[in-house]
Amino acid sequence: MSALSMEEIRAFVYREARLADDRDWDAWLACYAPSVEFWMPAWDDDDQLTEDPQSEMSLIYYPNREGLEDRVFRIKTERSGASTPEPRTSHTISNIERLADTEDSVAIRFNWFTLNQRYDQTAMFFGCSFYTLDTSGESPLISRKKVVLKNDHIHQVIDVYHI
Repeated sequence: MSALSMEEIRAFVYREARLADDRDWDAWLACYAPSVEFWMPAWDDDDQLTEDPQSEMSLIYYPNREGLEDRVFRIKTERSGASTPEPRTSHTISNIERLADTEDSVAIRFNWFTLNQRYDQTAMFFGCSFYTLDTSGESPLISRKKVVLKNDHIHQVIDVYHI
């Protein structure tokens, strides 16, 4: 695949968010490379993000797509108390920036917020995400996803569809 235009990058990011909102979990998983690292670091006591998912606290960490596949399996089969009933979400994406390009990848950053409806309550999550997109195949795949959640307090379990 040739280098992605900004319009193609935007379309890919919007599609991934829409697939999560539509609960189209198989198509959502297809956006991720098998070796994807999916990481949401935590904020430490000094208001700094943790830097190493292997030795410091993370809110979410999957070293490859198998972790995401297991998470989706639990959501789809109602084996996740945190996801039963499945919440309704609406993702809004903004400020998509191209950070760097290599021959086979592009690094991007964007802001997001997600509204989440469950048990007659609406919650809002917000932050920014850093993706590395593998562009070596027919279509881009997320090979690294780092999500920075900026909420100070969350009153429920945070999950992959919230971010």
